[in-house]
Amino acid sequence: MTVELITTRDYEARTGTHAPTELNEIKVEETSEMLLYEELSRARIRDLEEGVRAQRARSGPRAARRWTKVARWATRRAERFQA
Repeated sequence: MTVELITTRDYEARTGTHAPTELNEIKVEETSEMLLYEELSRARIRDLEEGVRAQRARSGPRAARRWTKVARWATRRAERFQA
């Protein structure tokens, strides 16, 4: 089965009538609405990523202090068991 691609201009030339525009207008509205929702979801994702980056920047020094404490504890424990 072969399908021939046809443009609106070809359709109008072959049939002598104008292509139905209502269908095209509906598709354009649906497409623009879909693009709007897609852009909104991208904006939400960007906001979440910015929040995560800010949280990581705040918790970086805290995590470093915590791991320093854990390392000191592990060193003391190792020294106790070696003696």
